[in-house]
Amino acid sequence: MLKSLSIENYALIESLRVEWDEHLNIITGETGAGKSILLGALGLLLGAKNEGQALKDSTHNCVIEAQFNIAGHNMESFFEENDLDYEDDIVVRRIITAAGKSRAFIGDMPVQLGVLRELGSRLVDIHSQHQNLVLSSEDFRIRTLDTLASNRELLNNYTTLLTSLSALRSEERRMVAEAEAARKEEEWLRYTVEELRAAKLRPAEQSETEQRLAIVESADRINETLLTLRNRLDTEDVGAISELGRSVREFSALGDKYPMAETLAQRLHAVVEELKDISATAADEAERIDADPETLQKLSDRLNTIYSLEMKHRAESYDDLLAKSEEFERKLAAIDNSDAEIRALRERIKEAEAECRKAAEALHDARMAVCPAMEQKMVEMLVRLGMEDARFVVSITPTADFTPSGTDSIAFLFTANRTAAPAPIERIASGGELSRVMLVLKAMLAEKMMLPTVIFDEIDTGVSGRIADAMGDIIASLSERMQVIDITHLPQVAAKTGAHFVVYKQEGHSNIRRISEAERVDEIAKMLSGSEITEAARKQAKILLS
Repeated sequence: MLKSLSIENYALIESLRVEWDEHLNIITGETGAGKSILLGALGLLLGAKNEGQALKDSTHNCVIEAQFNIAGHNMESFFEENDLDYEDDIVVRRIITAAGKSRAFIGDMPVQLGVLRELGSRLVDIHSQHQNLVLSSEDFRIRTLDTLASNRELLNNYTTLLTSLSALRSEERRMVAEAEAARKEEEWLRYTVEELRAAKLRPAEQSETEQRLAIVESADRINETLLTLRNRLDTEDVGAISELGRSVREFSALGDKYPMAETLAQRLHAVVEELKDISATAADEAERIDADPETLQKLSDRLNTIYSLEMKHRAESYDDLLAKSEEFERKLAAIDNSDAEIRALRERIKEAEAECRKAAEALHDARMAVCPAMEQKMVEMLVRLGMEDARFVVSITPTADFTPSGTDSIAFLFTANRTAAPAPIERIASGGELSRVMLVLKAMLAEKMMLPTVIFDEIDTGVSGRIADAMGDIIASLSERMQVIDITHLPQVAAKTGAHFVVYKQEGHSNIRRISEAERVDEIAKMLSGSEITEAARKQAKILLS
């Protein structure tokens, strides 16, 4: 329930604050006084986009704030999902800065506009006369029927299944396209894979082969260096090993006369052993390394093969060539396996379609089940609104394809003429008839959805006399179960029991105030007779109010 609304620096409103009644709130006022501006500010508060005309004074912020009581409307989960603190009385605020930037708050927490918009849809339903055109929208008709049938769970289940089915169908299109594209290059791909398989490429092979080739190419020089080292270390009598060996023996002999001699002898011995190992390694390497022309040719041929494949496949490196080889293998495997994979996927699609069809049938059955009661109640209320011969039929036609809302095409058929067959309402109903049909639908929906607040903006356009009185009765009865704010130009509606507010313009500023019961007489008399209030109009106003 909307408890209070304050607006600062919005359009023609400089500053106002209004406290609302928890049941029926009637708003009247002359054309141009600012009733639509009031609704525009409320829409902005509930998440509507700022069209750039919010600021009355471009040097100050526009601030719109409202307090709502949401106790008993099961909104705790929404606050928990959005990490907000829940309270029965919650303040919602929207600020448009002088620079045109928007900020939104729920309680004291800043929120994204989408979160504010979602909360707004749960707090208030605003219906204007222009929304009568939504009857031509099949989406609106489907949502209306689903709301009355309490199909939320069924619709969520169907939507989940349809999402999965759509994903499978997208995957099928991708796989078929890839398979078709791959088959165009299948012959080349098979030849390339066989060529790369025959090459038997190994990880790190190129660097290893290049290193081996460099050794073989320099084998003579390497051997010469190795043998020279061995001779310098191990030549008898003059080699380094032999010379150092004598020093070891000499220091060992001084052990009892020179304390450091034994230590030096041990260290020299370790050096001698290391040099012996180096000499042996040099001898082994000299024997292993051979400038064999056959080995040289073999290594050269292998590198040429690798370089040729890299160039042919435009590989940036040997690792890139290996990666390309693996990719070619995968593509070829995909071609070989694609038919089986596509067949398997199509079986999964058939199963998903069957599940979707079952969920769509459950939706269809639920919709069909609620139609008789909806049609009966629509006719009963339309008769109350002066349409004694009204007929209202919900037509549900199955569709072949899955849609976001199932496999039903829904039309509202209507006639107010006893001799005419019902036809799509958007084609045959007059403006006044559309207003009455929409009022009935909105009343049924609001009662089912248990929205805290419903706002009617001149929904009674196109009617008058006793029909206007009947419309007022429906609006008033609706306010017994929820808060209703009704903007009207009809005295019959304005006279219904409730809080009465007048929107007026003073010194170029729009404002609103609640009027007393005594003031209501003159306000309704003005609506009956115009700017000059006659005594007859006052008498009629008192009759309406009584």
